[in-house]
Order: sequence, then C-alpha cells, then structure tokens
Amino acid sequence: MIRLLLCDDKSRTKVNGVGSLTGSDDAQYSEAKFLQVRRIIDRFQGREAYADLDRRWTAKVTDVRNWFVFAASERWREDDSEHEHYADSGGKSGGQKEKLAYTVLAASLAYQFGLEWGAVRSRSFRFVVIDEAFGRGSDESAQYGLQLFAQLNLQLLIVTPLQKIHIIEPFVSNVDFVHNQEGRCSVLRNLTIEEYRAEHEKALE
Repeated sequence: MIRLLLCDDKSRTKVNGVGSLTGSDDAQYSEAKFLQVRRIIDRFQGREAYADLDRRWTAKVTDVRNWFVFAASERWREDDSEHEHYADSGGKSGGQKEKLAYTVLAASLAYQFGLEWGAVRSRSFRFVVIDEAFGRGSDESAQYGLQLFAQLNLQLLIVTPLQKIHIIEPFVSNVDFVHNQEGRCSVLRNLTIEEYRAEHEKALE
C-alpha cells in the first residue's frame, strides 16, 4: 500500500519583486508606488526588445496555479520509507504528474465533502463535474484517476471526447452523446451503459 502526504506552501508570487503595492494609508498614494504600477503595466503590454520575456512573465504571474509551491512524498505504509517524491519544479514524466494531479484533486474533494476513505454515504452530496476529462492524458493515468474517484464514492459527471469512452465505460452507468449538426443545433441522446454496449457490439458486426 502507498499513501501520499501533501505539503502546500502558499507563498505568493511577487509581481515585480516588491510584493504588495498598498501601504498603511491608501489615501497617500506616493510617486514611488505610481512608478511601480507603471512598470508592471509596461511589462503586461510588452516592452520593446523584451516582448518574449514579458509574455512569459505575464503568463506566470496572471495564472494562480503558479502562486503555490508544493511538494508531495509518496510513502510505503509498512515502514514509512519514501517511495517517490514530487515537487512543482520536479522533472517527472507526464504520467507521473497526471497521477499526482488526480491524487491531489481527489484528496481536496474528500476534504471539501468531508468524506472518509471507503465509507459509503448514500445520502451525502459528493457530486463532481469534470469537463474536458482525460482527453490528452494517458489511458493508464485516466484509469488511475477513475479508480481513485470510485474508491471515494464520488458522483461524477464526466465530459470527454469519444476516443476515451473505452476507458470511462467501466466506471459509468449512463452515457449521453451530444451531436451538433453543421453547427446549427445540438442533439442529446441518453443511453444506459448496457444499451451503449449493445449498440456498440452491433455496429462492430
């Protein structure tokens, strides 16, 4: 068995190395603060000869996902020895990063809904919508995430491309197909998973 320990260091990214721009008295807006704000706006707009650098900087400081530093230690239950270590700046493979992301997501949902591992609460609210799910990830990582969500008894609505339906099929009870004819109107068709399998097998004959 493996357990995952997560650490979250909520250290905010400083926009231009000076941190907060507000002082103790907002009414006294100094010339120095005005110049600081102007330098930030200049970088957002892209300075001459620094356009590429400023574009990368803007993408970093305006994306809240970059405002957190994290580390995760994956340990064996038997002796608490470390099996794997993850960090936000670590050079892990795409599959490893995907599994870590699903584990963090599942852990945060369990905390949000007050779920206990393996406990079944038929009347508890634990509904989660995952849009554009598993479209770019590996099949192995998608199966890992779905198995993890199933162990937490989460109620999932998964929106995903058709090419991933074979991965999701064992974990769902209903399938809804959305088709848009020539971009004019959308049609929704609901099938139970048994109906879907029957039609799929018939189409292969």
